[in-house]
Amino acid sequence: MAKSALITGITGQDGLYLAELLLSKGYDVHGLIRGQNNPKLEVVQSIAPDVKLHFGDLLDTSSIMRTLDASAPDEVYNLGAISFVAYSWENASVTSQVTGLGVLNVLESIRNYAGSDLAKVRFYQASSSEMFGKVQEVPQRESTLLWPRSPYGVSKVYGHYMTINYRESYGMHASSGILFNHESPRRGPEFVTRKVSMAVARIKLGLQDDITLGNLDAKRDWGYAGDYVRAMWLMLQQPVADDYVISTGETHSIKELLDAAFAAVGIDDWAGYVKQDPRFMRPAEVELLIGDSSKAKEVLGWTPEVNFNELVAMMVENDLKEQSALHKA
Repeated sequence: MAKSALITGITGQDGLYLAELLLSKGYDVHGLIRGQNNPKLEVVQSIAPDVKLHFGDLLDTSSIMRTLDASAPDEVYNLGAISFVAYSWENASVTSQVTGLGVLNVLESIRNYAGSDLAKVRFYQASSSEMFGKVQEVPQRESTLLWPRSPYGVSKVYGHYMTINYRESYGMHASSGILFNHESPRRGPEFVTRKVSMAVARIKLGLQDDITLGNLDAKRDWGYAGDYVRAMWLMLQQPVADDYVISTGETHSIKELLDAAFAAVGIDDWAGYVKQDPRFMRPAEVELLIGDSSKAKEVLGWTPEVNFNELVAMMVENDLKEQSALHKA
């Protein structure tokens, strides 16, 4: 009998890649989607038409319970969050509710749904490298002190510790993946990697003249989202739940991101195409994030397959095709 999985946040890049992965493994896949007029509804239906969609909200426990009853999941992947860090300063309250309290709502709903048989539902929480914030050691590992530097990071810390608490208090099979930055052609245009790949494609096509960014020296550990959802699945196949850092172990600056993106379209000197604006600077910057995923390698057998330059080239190539098609239309 096929396993059933429920994915919250299925409209995001991770949700879509995870849905494709689980479908390929024969799962009966369900997705929780917010609002019947959600603009990303058609995207999910076109990329993963076999997913069964349920309408609900992480802040509405009754809708979560209805979805659990309808999907009868063996595995629940909580990817739902307000995940754009810059937005979290402007909307700290709603970010805290959805990204933090939403985790508690899902955990408590699963506990009530499963009753005395808590082992029948395995839970994955999408934790984040933003929890490390003002980093206390380099590289960051599962035991590194958390020091978040944004409302988003603080909310993720709440969800992370709540997941641990439910594992320790109730014996739930609840795991957290502390995922470092992971990107793809499906990344939203508000994120710096996609902002860069789209701008570079448009500059190459003569559709825009330049791009405006914030701190070019900020460094991140960037991987490919398609690799990272595989790690999520592997965590829920383990006999014992645990927390894992998922990362490439390499760090690259925004300048290096620009180097790779412009190189993908044959432009070596990008200085004349890039402007800086203080408006795009974070109130409290996270300067250096780089993860140690040796535990995931040893326990899960997980390693990333797509490297940094391949990832950036993939994104630029996708945006060249998309922007070219839009321009012709």
